[in-house]
Amino acid sequence: MDIACRTSDIGRVKPILILTTLLFALTSIAEEKLHSATKPVPRSGGWTKRHESFNKRVAQGNCDLIFIGDSITQGWEGRGKGVWAKHYAKRNAVNLGIGGDRTQHVIWRLDNGNLHRIKPKAAVIMIGTNNSGSNTSQEIADGVEVIVKQLRKKLPDTKVLLLGVFPRGANNADKRRQVNEGTNAIFKKFADGKVVHYLDIGPKFLEKDGTLSREIMPDLLHLSEKGYTIWAESIEAKLKELMGE
Repeated sequence: MDIACRTSDIGRVKPILILTTLLFALTSIAEEKLHSATKPVPRSGGWTKRHESFNKRVAQGNCDLIFIGDSITQGWEGRGKGVWAKHYAKRNAVNLGIGGDRTQHVIWRLDNGNLHRIKPKAAVIMIGTNNSGSNTSQEIADGVEVIVKQLRKKLPDTKVLLLGVFPRGANNADKRRQVNEGTNAIFKKFADGKVVHYLDIGPKFLEKDGTLSREIMPDLLHLSEKGYTIWAESIEAKLKELMGE
């Protein structure tokens, strides 16, 4: 009788061991993506004020297009101001860029009011270069994947235009540019051609030999007015398509 019980117990243990092993494996896979680029965190000081200003703006509604990013996106209010007025003012566009932001900061913002009760026709994402000094290409891509999923969940009717991280540094030898290029290679996998679209306009900023002109990016990172013109003109056709114009 005891032997029979033990044999029966062994039969029950095997499925339990298999299930436990499977759960452990799935947990390990999930934990692999829990790193600095994917863990939502806020910043302080002026960052908080700008974030709150975004929340006030979207609360007003009348938002058909949003740009999500860091200082390069925020720069539409600086060197890109004239280009923005020409291409986006009449489209009820909202600039959700904050200087210094990394993917983890954007993730936090999108969960804390930046998308509250809006239904834009399209969202343009360009983020990740500030992660390139501390994160791998895969980690940055993981962070951007979270952002894309946030948009799909919170704004199911919004078309997403994911842009490749812009080139930086004088030439292809720049380490951070190399990280960005590796990230862009992964981005392609996120596009489904229906709701999420990927576009790499980086080559538009470069000379034929791969060098970056200070006429386009004065500090080899942030765009000049000419750089913003290139940005706007390079996405115009796709943007019209996504916004149904």
